[in-house]
Amino acid sequence: MSFAVPHEVAFGDLYLPPLLVAALLGLVFTSLTVRVLNRLRWFRHVASPPLVELSLTVIYTVVVGTYVFPS
Repeated sequence: MSFAVPHEVAFGDLYLPPLLVAALLGLVFTSLTVRVLNRLRWFRHVASPPLVELSLTVIYTVVVGTYVFPS
C-alpha cells in the first residue's frame, strides 16, 4: 500500500512547494496567536516579543508541515 506524497500544492494553475504553504499557514497562525496574547496582555511578561513571534512561527510551520503535508 503506497500513499501519494505531495511534491507540490496546486492552487489552480499555480504550483507551490509544501514548505512554502506550511510557512504561510505558520505566519497566519502566529499572527492570530499574537493578537490573542496582546489582547490578554501576556506579552508584557515576555522579555523579547519578536523572538517569541519567530519561535511561534517556526513551531507552527513544523507542526503544519508534519501533520498537514506529511513526507
